[in-house]
Amino acid sequence: MTAPHWLSAAEASRAFAARTLSPVELMTALLARIETLEPKLHAFIRLDADAAMAAAKQAEAEIAARRIRGPLHGVPVGIKDIIDVVGLPTTCHSKILIDNVAKSDAVVVQKLREAGAIIMGKLATHEFAIGGPSHDLPWPAARNPWNPDHHPGGSSSGSGAGVAGGFFPLALGTDTGGSVRNPASACGIVGLKPTYGLVSRRGVFPLSFTLDHVGPLTRTVADNALLLDAIAGHDPGDPGSAPTQARYFGRHLDRGVRDLRIGFVRHFHERDVPAHPEVAAALEDVARVLQAEGAQVRSVTLPSLNEFAAINRVILCSEAWSIHAPWLRERPGDYGQLARRRLLPGAFMAAGDYVGAQRRRLQVIAAVEEQLRDVDVLMCASSLDPASRIEDAEETARTYPRQARTPFNVTGHPALAMMSGLASNGLPVSVQFVGRYFEDSTVLRVASAYEKATRWANKKPPIG
Repeated sequence: MTAPHWLSAAEASRAFAARTLSPVELMTALLARIETLEPKLHAFIRLDADAAMAAAKQAEAEIAARRIRGPLHGVPVGIKDIIDVVGLPTTCHSKILIDNVAKSDAVVVQKLREAGAIIMGKLATHEFAIGGPSHDLPWPAARNPWNPDHHPGGSSSGSGAGVAGGFFPLALGTDTGGSVRNPASACGIVGLKPTYGLVSRRGVFPLSFTLDHVGPLTRTVADNALLLDAIAGHDPGDPGSAPTQARYFGRHLDRGVRDLRIGFVRHFHERDVPAHPEVAAALEDVARVLQAEGAQVRSVTLPSLNEFAAINRVILCSEAWSIHAPWLRERPGDYGQLARRRLLPGAFMAAGDYVGAQRRRLQVIAAVEEQLRDVDVLMCASSLDPASRIEDAEETARTYPRQARTPFNVTGHPALAMMSGLASNGLPVSVQFVGRYFEDSTVLRVASAYEKATRWANKKPPIG
C-alpha cells in the first residue's frame, strides 16, 4: 500500500470514500512527517497544525455523514505566504510584513475551504516573490527534497519543497516570471500557470499587476486539474479577472494526444539560451514519447527568449517599484539583499520604457497566437539547468535567469512545467507545455499523456 504521505489528492479522496483512510489518519501521518523532515526542508513559515487537525476531524465527520463537498474534501493543501489566510500572518517572507496578520481569506483560499480542503499553513517564498534563495531573512530558505544542498526553485519555494517532500499533496503558488513552474521544474512535480485572468488574485500580495498569476502545484496532473477546478472562476473584485466559463479542467485527461499538433520551440534552448546537455536531451526524448503516442511534433519559431525576458523585466520592475517605492525609500535595510537588488532597478525605469515594453508585448502576443493557430500546444524548455547548490550564490545567480518561462507571463497563455527526467546528479529536469487562452484543459491533456507514457511521476525524492 502507498504510504499516506505519497497519496495523491485523488487517491486520498477515494480512500476516504471507501473508509480505508480517514482525513484524521492522513493528517496525523503528514504532521509526523513534517515534524521529522521540516528541519531539513524549511518548507513552512507557519505550520497551523492545531487548526489543520480540527479541520480534519470536521471533514471526517462530514464525510462519514455523507455530506461530501467534492473531491478535495478532507485533502490538505499548503498556501504560499503571499496569499492571505485569515488570522495568520502574510509576511511575504520579509521583515517588512512580519506582523501583517490577514483579516480575511484570499478568494482562492475561500474557494478551497468551500471545497472542503484543509489549510495546513503558510509556506516559504522568496522575499516578496522576487528575492531568491536568501539567508538574511527572518526565516530560512526552503530546500530541495531531492537534495537539500540544492535550492527548490522559486519563488513558490516552500510550495514546491512541501509537495515534492510529501508534506501535502496540493499547494498554491504564484507565478509572475515563472514562480510556479520553477519549483515544479526543480522539484520534479507538476506546476501550472493558468491562463491570465482565470484565477482570482484578490487577497494575494501583488508583485506585478499585469503579470501575476495564482496556480496549483501537485505531484500528478490529475490533482493539478482538481485543484484548478476548485480555484478557477470569475471574480469581479479582481480587475484582471476574466468572465470565462472555462471549467472541468480534467475532462480530457484520458483522451491521449493522437493527432494533436505540438509545436516544439527548439530555438529557446538550442540558440537563444543554450541549455545544459541533459536538459536538451530530455526535451528531445519528450518529443519522441509524444510522437510515439500519436502526436504530430514539429518545430516552430517565436520571438527570441531574450526579447521576451527583456519585456518581462521592464514591466515587472516598473510595476513592482510602484508597490515597493515607499518601503524602499523609508526602510531599505529591512529588505534582504537579493530582493532589494532586484526591486531597485524599477526606480530607473522611465514611462517611455514601460509603454514601449507594453507595445512590444502586444506584438509578441500576436506572434504566439499566430503559431497557436497552426498547432494545438507549444512545447519548450522550462529550466535550462538542474537546480544549483543553495549555498553557491554565484552559480545560482548564473542559472536562475536561464529559463524559458517568462514568455508566457508576458503573453498570459496557460503554461505547465513537469518532470522530464533525472540528471546525472540525481536532480530533476523538466519540460513545459503551453496552450491557447482558456484551453488549460488541453495543456493538462498533453501533460497527462506524457505522464502516463513515462515513469517519472512514480519517482520520489530520496529524502525520508
